[in-house]
Amino acid sequence: MTSQLRVIEGGAVLLEPVTADPWELQAECVEAFVVSWRARGFSPVTVENDIGLLKRTLTALGRPAWDVTPEDIDRVVGDLALAGRAASTRREYVQIFKSFHRFLQVRKTVEIEAGFGVRLVCPVDEFNASRHVGDDSPAQLPPPTPERVAEFFDFLKARIATARKYGFAARDYAMFRILYHAGLRSEEASLLDRPDAHFSRGPFEKLHVRFGKGARTSGPRPRWVPMLDGLDLVLHWFLDDVRGKFPNSPVLFADESGGSLHRGTIRNRLRYLMELEGRPATDRFSPHALRRACATHNYERGVDLVAIQQLLGHWTVSSTMRYVRPSATFIEDAYRRAVTTTLGELTAEEGSPACRSDGACGWPPPSVRSGPAPSCSGFWPNVPACRCPPRRCPRCSPKSPPK
Repeated sequence: MTSQLRVIEGGAVLLEPVTADPWELQAECVEAFVVSWRARGFSPVTVENDIGLLKRTLTALGRPAWDVTPEDIDRVVGDLALAGRAASTRREYVQIFKSFHRFLQVRKTVEIEAGFGVRLVCPVDEFNASRHVGDDSPAQLPPPTPERVAEFFDFLKARIATARKYGFAARDYAMFRILYHAGLRSEEASLLDRPDAHFSRGPFEKLHVRFGKGARTSGPRPRWVPMLDGLDLVLHWFLDDVRGKFPNSPVLFADESGGSLHRGTIRNRLRYLMELEGRPATDRFSPHALRRACATHNYERGVDLVAIQQLLGHWTVSSTMRYVRPSATFIEDAYRRAVTTTLGELTAEEGSPACRSDGACGWPPPSVRSGPAPSCSGFWPNVPACRCPPRRCPRCSPKSPPK
């Protein structure tokens, strides 16, 4: 049996653009680019922010994207630098244009070449691509210390009793506690809904971050975040006593109308609260600094780096390492913990105290030392001055440290 080929009549390939106006065609391409974002599952807030950034970039370039040259990129990036814009902002301008140009190459090449005789070549090269400035830059401020974070939360807690609007003050307290203890981004916290708090999942209960920031244009990357350091109690209190004072909606942290807070609103709210606190400018921090503080403080406490990576939702461990900025005494503290642990294991068998504070912390517990058993707190050390590693009482073995 012989196969034969035959010609089937059909429509010709479109050789002319839909419009001869390059600006009109570019506007249509931008709309198609935005549709592709939604198809990949980007959150509405991300789409809205990126649309504005893309339009500002194209306006600054001053010509259709397919006519942009490397010199145009140099000019725009240079103008941003002269205006004092941060390296991260300059990089965002370049990256959004590069992504849009790649979309044109994949989807609109035939149409653009036929209508305007232009072969699409990306003008972003190794010489004008904005250098990535990581968190290891000397200009990067260290995250707030645990003491500074505790002072700020104490201020927020005291403000709840005296604030004119109880609901807003209580919401702010719970929201910033989540940013710190769960390591969430502002946008991730703003997109949380009430059903995202799962109080029966896992030993510490968990938050379902459905709109986690993606990487490499992957779209949202959902993750489960445990409610550590008493965050479950804060959320229980917020949902039971505070959330009902806002309009009824699925949103967890709602505004006056019941809608989601914008990430810019969260940033401005934190700035306002720190101005109200009256601390000097050097003691102030951003919402993202709370996220970096979460990484740093957990690392200093001995939490595994991979666990912190999963908590923050980073693509790689190297991203997490850029967040970690240990304190000036981190090496000494780590050495002291290691030595103390070793000494404790060696001396506990002999019944002698292994505490570096002359036994003030209560170690060893009643179950491993001789004499009458005093009241047992179940968890050591129980005094701030002691630098003994946390250990559980072999007799009481509580499920969690005392509050």
